[in-house]
Amino acid sequence: MSAEAPQCSGRPKVLVVYASRAGSTKGIAEFICEKLRRHGADASVSDVGQVGEIGDYDAFVIGSAVYMYHWLKEAREFISRNRPTLSTKPVWIFSSGPTGTKPTDSKGRDLREVDKPQELDELRGWINPRDHHMFFGAFFPDRLKGTMGFFAKMAPKDQVGDFRNWPEIEAWAVGIAQDLVPQGREGSAPT
Repeated sequence: MSAEAPQCSGRPKVLVVYASRAGSTKGIAEFICEKLRRHGADASVSDVGQVGEIGDYDAFVIGSAVYMYHWLKEAREFISRNRPTLSTKPVWIFSSGPTGTKPTDSKGRDLREVDKPQELDELRGWINPRDHHMFFGAFFPDRLKGTMGFFAKMAPKDQVGDFRNWPEIEAWAVGIAQDLVPQGREGSAPT
């Protein structure tokens, strides 16, 4: 079954869910939710671990931090558990991963391609998302605990900081809103 834009008479109900280890991905999800609301969607945001029943939503945006080339376990489990619903509705997914001021690695490869989650093809097969976007994230070693925090403190200084590109994230969110809330449809936000 193809995932078409919601055909409700009011504003589409969109759930933005995220899995975040240190807050960077959470910040992106909250920002996306706010932009969807501003552009006519009835959007809400939640940590994947706090989500209950999802059947009443018209569309979804799902994001995860990427560590060691993988989405966080709880994000993968959320999609796996909700496959029957997610595979029949419009879904967009995003990853928050690379940090630093350079868009390429030492070999000249695009960091967004190099750092993509290894399970991306599997996720696409499960739910057929309309798009996946890899955003640069933020990295603050002092926010991580345990073994991960210990090793994070050894990160190169040029990898520490906030590298999220808010205009890029906004453009992606607005594109989703325009897909869900076509101009002139009842309940759409004014431009």
